[in-house]
Amino acid sequence: MSGKISTHVLDTARGKPASDVPISLHWQEAPDRWRLIASARTDQDGRCGQLLPAGESLRAGNYRLSFDAEHYFAAQKIAGLYPLVQITFTVREGEAHFHIPLLLGPFGYTTYRGS
Repeated sequence: MSGKISTHVLDTARGKPASDVPISLHWQEAPDRWRLIASARTDQDGRCGQLLPAGESLRAGNYRLSFDAEHYFAAQKIAGLYPLVQITFTVREGEAHFHIPLLLGPFGYTTYRGS
């Protein structure tokens, strides 16, 4: 099983996709240790279609997506409240696809499991 982790970042203040947002994906190896799996940037449509690199399988455990909101808002000359948004989620045995959207604004954010 290879699996898939994808994301989509929408700028709720502008009502548009958030392009060029730096993102990192980590997998929890131990309670206090995270392993970097991939780094990427959102495309013009605010998407990263596949964050798992070739040869890396989706496996059960905890994953963390980190979004560099400070970089994104600094490029727009906006001082946001949250410099880094981290979303930790659990993959259970047999699950194969996770789409984790982020709705991002300078002073708030929300997320959910998409499809």
